[in-house]
Amino acid sequence: MLACGHAVYGQFGTGSRSRFPRPVYPDYVFDTLSDWEIGYATAHIRRDSWQREPGRYSIVTVGPSREPVTTMGGLRVTPDISLVELRPQDSAMLILAGGDRWDQDSMAGFRAAARAFLAAGVPVAAICGATYGLALEGLLDERAHTSNAAEYLAFTGYAGADRYVAEPAVTDGDLITASGTAPVHFARAIFARLGLYEPGVAASWFKLYGDRDPAGYYELMSV
Repeated sequence: MLACGHAVYGQFGTGSRSRFPRPVYPDYVFDTLSDWEIGYATAHIRRDSWQREPGRYSIVTVGPSREPVTTMGGLRVTPDISLVELRPQDSAMLILAGGDRWDQDSMAGFRAAARAFLAAGVPVAAICGATYGLALEGLLDERAHTSNAAEYLAFTGYAGADRYVAEPAVTDGDLITASGTAPVHFARAIFARLGLYEPGVAASWFKLYGDRDPAGYYELMSV
């Protein structure tokens, strides 16, 4: 879910389903949420086109409460559920977008939620400012990760500087991290972890959206 953002629900297995299709909670939705950072991921998780199992996942937004929030882009979002309703066992992934408040006490609940998801073996994907929050929580100390810059995370005083990788997006087990300038790479890593597309389709998707090569569009249209 998005903490005051989105969750992705999807099937648990053959013949078994949660209350929703098993969700990906793509981010905690909160005031100042950097809405553009998760747009590629959430839009294409919801869009059935080219997916390996269309309809397997759904997006559910999660907020500090169910009260509406306003993103950095001025979008008014009413969360589907509140943080206290968020459960790793009902979720396929927790997606966390950046924003201006990840170092504040108001975000402590979502930093703790990321810890709970990882402890439960449910993937967490964080981009931009959300990586700062994970660093504060100690979740990057022993995992390979990236962010906006090594110097940016250093301000947290965390102990994982030697695990920093200067790449647009990095996956280490159940944790995906990305720079705020790499929303397409972030989405690609999320899709790979969820198994959203067949490998060839995933390559064509990135060719179109990442490489901006029109050939990717025609390849996708032929799927």
